[in-house]
Amino acid sequence: MNEATRDIHATVNGVTYERSVPVRMLLSDFVRHELQQTGTHVGCEQGVCGACTILVDGEAVRSCLMLAVQADGRTVETVESLADEDSLSAFQQAMQDQHGLQCGFCTPGILMSVSAARRCGRTADEAETEVLGGHVCRCTGYTSIRAAIRQAWEEGTA
Repeated sequence: MNEATRDIHATVNGVTYERSVPVRMLLSDFVRHELQQTGTHVGCEQGVCGACTILVDGEAVRSCLMLAVQADGRTVETVESLADEDSLSAFQQAMQDQHGLQCGFCTPGILMSVSAARRCGRTADEAETEVLGGHVCRCTGYTSIRAAIRQAWEEGTA
């Protein structure tokens, strides 16, 4: 039996894509497998760990809980959108400066959530508690990630 598909168009990292996708395909699978944006990681597949966090129309979402068809007509940003060819984003640089990653599995989701929080005018304290509280990191103990958040806010950008 053939799986139902639907044509969608979505702008991902500034490029508009038109694809026919299975109606049950997760957005995380779409960006990873269809668009080769493999920085989006899939961990728990239940929306708990935060590794798959991306931005849809500027808001942080768990891409393992959203269907690709729900991205039709929307703007999607993955971790690949944060840096340009010449330099890291301020928060990416702060994460490097503060040694805020170890295995790196959770890092893309944290980068996206914290970047969204900064764009929305949230404080460093809110990013450290409310935003970071939605992510599971088994390696760092969060101390260095919190230091990176403070560095990025002190520098005025994320």
